[in-house]
Amino acid sequence: MTHPNEQFDAIVVGSGISGGWAAKELCENGLKTLVLERGRMVKHIDDYPTANLDPWDLEFKGRQTVEEQKKQVKQSRTGYTTDAVSAHWFVDDIVHPYNEVKRFDWIRGYHVGGRSIMWGRQTYRWSEFDFEANKNDGIAVDWPVRYKDIAPWYDKVEEFIGVSGEALGLDVLPDGVFSPPMELNCAERDLREKIENTYDDGRVLTIGRVAHLTGEKTHEGRSNCVYRNRCVRGCPFGGYFSSISSTLPAAERTGNMTLRPNSIVHEVIYDPQTQKATGVRVIDTDTGEKMVFEAKVIFLCASSIATAGILLQSKSDRFPNGMGNDSGEVGHNIMDHHFKAGAFADVEGFEDQYFKGRRPNGIYIPRFRNIGGVTDQPNFKRGYGYQGGASRGRYEELVAELGYGQDLKTAVSEPGKWSMLLMGFGECLPYHENKMELNYDKTDQWGLPTITFDAEWKENEYEMRKDMVQQAMDMLEKAGYSNIRPWDEPGAPGLGIHEMGTARMGHDPETSVCNGNNQLHAVPNVYCTDGSFMTSASCVNPSLTYMAFTARAAAHAVAQLKNEA
Repeated sequence: MTHPNEQFDAIVVGSGISGGWAAKELCENGLKTLVLERGRMVKHIDDYPTANLDPWDLEFKGRQTVEEQKKQVKQSRTGYTTDAVSAHWFVDDIVHPYNEVKRFDWIRGYHVGGRSIMWGRQTYRWSEFDFEANKNDGIAVDWPVRYKDIAPWYDKVEEFIGVSGEALGLDVLPDGVFSPPMELNCAERDLREKIENTYDDGRVLTIGRVAHLTGEKTHEGRSNCVYRNRCVRGCPFGGYFSSISSTLPAAERTGNMTLRPNSIVHEVIYDPQTQKATGVRVIDTDTGEKMVFEAKVIFLCASSIATAGILLQSKSDRFPNGMGNDSGEVGHNIMDHHFKAGAFADVEGFEDQYFKGRRPNGIYIPRFRNIGGVTDQPNFKRGYGYQGGASRGRYEELVAELGYGQDLKTAVSEPGKWSMLLMGFGECLPYHENKMELNYDKTDQWGLPTITFDAEWKENEYEMRKDMVQQAMDMLEKAGYSNIRPWDEPGAPGLGIHEMGTARMGHDPETSVCNGNNQLHAVPNVYCTDGSFMTSASCVNPSLTYMAFTARAAAHAVAQLKNEA
């Protein structure tokens, strides 16, 4: 076990998508790095208990017991996370409580690897439209970086993690370093062709860009995706990117990483003489012991909410309202993506065709709203993309007459009808009043303050959702599909599991928390590289952008340390 008297060059708080990348880059550049994870140890392959279980191996048809359900009431709001095959990855809401002024679905995984084990793996670059959006719209603050600044780091990350996808040549969705794309099925190819022949506003349908290995390139310790579509359980083949299959092993191979699970970081320590951080305060969840670890540089990668919580708890004479919080923006500007808006349809024909395997991916229709000319909309700002796809399910009516005997066996051996789903993912604007705060009146079992959320969707998001539904229906109707059904379930922030924005980047400390290198304005050896630094949200899945900014920030930190040596 690591002891506080050990000396480190760097401390990384969190071991998920951003923490893994910070660890890899810092270690590969020669820094002795301590990675602190509040949750339990998880090892690749060894600790995927449900990875190879079939439905008949599960009790109660894979459902939780009533007692288990009581422990994960909030974690179950997704509708899938607390199924028996994946419930162990998500926290116990009783042990890890939080508070809601307005509903907020805080979906968490406390273990080595974090949510990189359970993420959706959709992997998209931001565009220049995204980095310029706040400035052009006069909303919140301007990003201090542009696409050209981050593009080389997207290259680096994509090359290492493996991203399968199709190059499209779109300004709104830049191409990347791709391995061969997964294949569209026959119904999806049909819709792709009909969209291409119907619209002149830049709409295109492609296969999703995902962090799954395909093609001939080798990735140490990992093999290609085998189309099991059991990703949320953990992949014993390493077919998709996670920190425990990829970046953390790379960091470990250097000999420079020390990984310490069961370690809750709750404060960054500030030295007023040097005006820098000296280390972090930690609670060992096994023993309850309180300790301090010291280092020259600190990377906060605990997730957007947790990182903001650490900053707010890091109080001193210099920072009475929390470290780096001169602007008062820490904890504010919470963003997520709103989704579950679009349409379903039945697809006639193709009865003689099926699909092979369980492709762990769907289609993607990139943003085609508010990017100039005929695409501009008067009722809302920013835009959205669609995910979804076509499938051929089993007969849904197998509940009565065909629910037993030979009739059942015959029916389930036959494929059902083709159906198509288009589901929008829309951008949320950064509202200062969407916030989280520390609640010192309600503490957790370690005596630390809990989080209280006060955030909501606003008019812009609701106006966008109307268009998400209408355009989905329009595309399905013009494709000639039948039984078109609109869908709109707004839910609450958090459900997209893309929470971000609580320690945003900006040009100055009066209006932002971090500078363009992910450093706290006021404490330059503290870097925030999880979702907390995001200044706006775009409409694409954000994890690739977190990884690219983390790699970039790590390179900056290494250079700074060399200059100071």
